[in-house]
Amino acid sequence: MVAPHTPDPLLGLPGYALRRAANAMMSELAGLLAAIDLKISDASVLLLVQNRTDMTSSEIGKILDIQRANMVPLLARLETLGLIDRLPIDRKSQAIVLTQTGQTRLAQVQDITTRFEQDLMARIPAAHRPHFLPALHALTAKPAT
Repeated sequence: MVAPHTPDPLLGLPGYALRRAANAMMSELAGLLAAIDLKISDASVLLLVQNRTDMTSSEIGKILDIQRANMVPLLARLETLGLIDRLPIDRKSQAIVLTQTGQTRLAQVQDITTRFEQDLMARIPAAHRPHFLPALHALTAKPAT
């Protein structure tokens, strides 16, 4: 006789469960953003630079944890779509700013993101919601040495 199928024993591991949850949520968000021809990284840049006129590509990469080699094609894509422009800050630096088309697309991103975040939080039991973001931030904080 074959033993009945057992649930995934890895789900009891917090790191594994966190990765599975993150993958599931990012997959959902990616599907929603695909409807407006954007990737999560594209939308993240638009959200980050929305009201800024002084943010450089290196600052964006640092905040979003994107390597310089990956920033070049990401920004090139957004530029090709007419969503961003580059404005000189000084002789060495250029700011990444939204175009008018970028502002319009940003409004769509904000609508999608707001609905997505509300749905995400609704899946978490009400008693745990106040602790959810602090717990996630604790995981990304550098451990004390």
